[in-house]
Amino acid sequence: MGSQDELIVLALNVGSSSLKFGVYKLVGFQLEKLHGESIQGTDTQSAIDHIFKSLTDKDLPSPDVIGHRIVHGGLLIRRHCLIDSNIIRQLQKAADFAPLHNEKALALIQAVIDRLPTIPQMACLDTVFHADLPDISRSLPIPSSLRSEGIKRYGFHGLSCESIVQQLGKDLPPRVIVAHLGNGVSVTAIKDGISIDTSMSLTPSGGAIMGSRSGDIDPGVLLYLLRKKDLSTIELEYLIDKRAGLLGISGVSSDMRELHASAENNEDVLLAIRMFCYSVGKLIASMAVALKGADLLVFTGGIGEHDPEVRERICQHLEWMDIRLNHRLNQENNRTISDDTSLIAIEVLPSKEEDQIARHAARLC
Repeated sequence: MGSQDELIVLALNVGSSSLKFGVYKLVGFQLEKLHGESIQGTDTQSAIDHIFKSLTDKDLPSPDVIGHRIVHGGLLIRRHCLIDSNIIRQLQKAADFAPLHNEKALALIQAVIDRLPTIPQMACLDTVFHADLPDISRSLPIPSSLRSEGIKRYGFHGLSCESIVQQLGKDLPPRVIVAHLGNGVSVTAIKDGISIDTSMSLTPSGGAIMGSRSGDIDPGVLLYLLRKKDLSTIELEYLIDKRAGLLGISGVSSDMRELHASAENNEDVLLAIRMFCYSVGKLIASMAVALKGADLLVFTGGIGEHDPEVRERICQHLEWMDIRLNHRLNQENNRTISDDTSLIAIEVLPSKEEDQIARHAARLC
C-alpha cells in the first residue's frame, strides 16, 4: 500500500476494439496520471502481461486498487461498486446486453484475480451517469410488464460524458450535447451536468451508425431476417454487432481512417461516410429537442477528437440550428472550433474515461 495519504490506482478500460489503461497517484483530492497506454488487438493474458511489464519497466509502483470500465451492469447493478463473487455473477448475466464488452471485462477481472488476488477491484459502470434519466427518455415503447422487468434505456459512454463535465468544470453551460464518436457512437443531452437523454438504449448496439454496429434499425428488418433468411439469434447478433455499420455499408472497413483513404473511387465507402455523419447529425438535433436548445456541442472519442472532415460534414447538417464551425480551427484540431457567427459553441475535448475510473475506484477503496 502507499502512504496513508497516497493511493496508487490502475484503471483498465476495455472497449470494443482496444484496451486502454492508466496508472494514477491520488494524493488527498489531487489525481496525477503517471502513465497511460492503449493496446490494440491482443488477448487478455498478453494484455495483462504487457500492463504489468510496463509498470516494472517504468519503475511505477504496484497498484493499491484496480478500477474496471464495465459497460453494462445488467438489471441490478446501477452504481459503481467493489467487485466480489456476487457482482461477477451479475456481470455474467449482463453479458447478453453488451457481448462486445462485458465478456472481455470479465476475462480481465479474472486475469487480475489470478495475478493479484488480494488487490481490491472496482466496477465503474458506463450506465451510472444515465441512471436517473427522466421517464420520458428512460422508458421504451413496450408493455409495462416488460418495462417492470428492467427493459429500458440504460445509456452508455457514461464515463466519457462524465469526463467532459469534469473537464468543463466551472465553465459548464446549462445545455451540453456530447457526441462521442469512435468505434462505438453515442450522443447525449446533458442539462446542468446531468444526463437527460442519450442515443444508446438497452444495449450499446442502438443509436447512431457505428464502426460495425447497425445502430437504430427498423425491427421489421430483424423479423424479416429471422423469418425469411432463417437466421439464428446468434447469427443475427453477429450481423447487427460485427457486420453492419460502416463495415456493412462500405464492404471495406469499420475504421473511418481506412474509409477516408479509399473513398475517392468507391461509392459504397462514400455512402458509408455520408450516412454516418447524417446519422450523428440527426441525433444531435434530437438532443437539442430534449434540452430545448443547446449552448455547447462537444465532439469526443477517437473520431470526434481527430477527424476534421467528419466533424465538418456533421455540422453542415446542423447549420439550420446556427451551428457553424470555423474551417481553419477545425482543420487544426483546436479545442474551440466554432465560428464567431455560431450561436452554439463547438469544442473538441478528449474522452478521459480512465481518469473517471481512477476517481471512482479511489473513492470506493
